[in-house]
Amino acid sequence: MEIEVIRETKLELEMIVHGENHSLCNVLRKYLMEDEDVEYAVYGIDHPLTGEPIMTIKTKRSHRPRDSLLKAAQRLKEETAEFRGLIEDI
Repeated sequence: MEIEVIRETKLELEMIVHGENHSLCNVLRKYLMEDEDVEYAVYGIDHPLTGEPIMTIKTKRSHRPRDSLLKAAQRLKEETAEFRGLIEDI
């Protein structure tokens, strides 16, 4: 996976998530929207077969979108590890 930043301001980050699809982007969007510092997090894929996700994160006040993204990614990593542990116990 590679992330390409398209546009970044103090409160907004727009990026292409190369090599990914709805699976990763949807869960990241969900975790971002649960963050009280995030105003909105959206993504879109122009073409279902050849398109790549473009994600936009807008934060409130003076919170950096990169910080919110890192927090959401860390949460995803932790929950994935927990799920993997549950699967291995079966």
